[in-house]
Amino acid sequence: MKVVVAVDDGQLLTEGLRREGIDVIAEVAASAPALAAADGMLGADAEAMLRALADADALVVAVSRATMSPTVVALCDRAGTRVVPLVEDAAGERIAASCGLETPLSRHTEPWRIAEALSAAPRASAPAEPERPQPRVIAVWGPAGAPGRSTVAAELAVELARGGRHVALVDADTHAPSLALTLGLADEGPGFAAACRQAELGGLDARELTRIAVPLGRTGVDVLTGINRPSRWPELDDRRVGAALAACREWADHTVVDVASSLERDEEIVSDLDGPRRNAATLAALRAADLVVAVVAADPVGVARFLRGHADLRATVGATPVAVLANRLRPGTLGIDARGQVRRTLDRFGGIDDVWFLPQDPRSADAAILASQPIAEVAPRSPFTLALRRFVGEAIVPAPEPQRAGRLRRRDTRRTGPGRAPQPRADDMARVAGRVG
Repeated sequence: MKVVVAVDDGQLLTEGLRREGIDVIAEVAASAPALAAADGMLGADAEAMLRALADADALVVAVSRATMSPTVVALCDRAGTRVVPLVEDAAGERIAASCGLETPLSRHTEPWRIAEALSAAPRASAPAEPERPQPRVIAVWGPAGAPGRSTVAAELAVELARGGRHVALVDADTHAPSLALTLGLADEGPGFAAACRQAELGGLDARELTRIAVPLGRTGVDVLTGINRPSRWPELDDRRVGAALAACREWADHTVVDVASSLERDEEIVSDLDGPRRNAATLAALRAADLVVAVVAADPVGVARFLRGHADLRATVGATPVAVLANRLRPGTLGIDARGQVRRTLDRFGGIDDVWFLPQDPRSADAAILASQPIAEVAPRSPFTLALRRFVGEAIVPAPEPQRAGRLRRRDTRRTGPGRAPQPRADDMARVAGRVG
């Protein structure tokens, strides 16, 4: 059997495989297949890598966001080369699963066991299930310009809590935290910063999280409020945030994290390379997420800002799924066929073909701000709430009321088609307006 080993510092693995009778025809850096697939290597190196994959029966590769992508899998499929993934942690396992690879082995597996796996038939990564896996940690991101990140995060948490789920809502915004102010909660409590400190000390568990969190009425949502002064951002470093979100993953069925817009890596603009980073909380939350909800303001300026930041977002999250949600859709700023214009622009300039829409609903939003409550509590049948409910049922978890959702989908498919937010009828909107007003 001919094998290519794409593992950094893989000399011991290569020698061990050769002792087991495996013919290792090439030993390359872990990122080499990804660079070759993206045509980013120098010509001779790329050609050598492609020839090695074409001649090999299997590729043993260390999986990470930098080394594995659907493009690499497609390249190996065309060459008829089996991919045997090696992973370091749970993040690597998620990347391998998202790329459709077989069940991964630990990066520290003995060479003889890897040789046995190479000789055996490929192991399926997981049996087929009727329901897709539900994301435990959901990060809500959007570019600068207030596209509605915090509003979407709060409403998303409330909607996910329907049906008895326990949902955590985390304010990890280090630039302009606003969830406590929006929802009428005290921002002087311990909040997410205290959870991060306890996580660093190893004392953060479900009991401590319950003590720190603030219940959001009777919605089933527990809120970890953000820092009450932006100057406290050094308390949310990447290690603390990662550990705190790992504890939230075990504590709640779903954790919704509101993050800041900036994705800059501050190493480029500060001289102290060991110091804290202003955007560390955002980057750590995005890396820890199982799903990223990217919010774009549905107007020309908002779409332009989103497209500029979307490439940085994809570079940050790697293979993590991203669901794009166009907020505040209205015809006034886009003219005829506002929905189609947003969809075509995102598809043409960002390669984004799945978009969900939330309508402009100022009456419901104003009523919610006035009452310091989520829109879903103040106007449960508002156009905004219904559209977000459909987004949750289609993009995140199965709808809690399938029969009712089915009736809604049949009524609205004629206007919107699959994957689009429903447009309530004029009489529905009149009833909502009367109820909210």
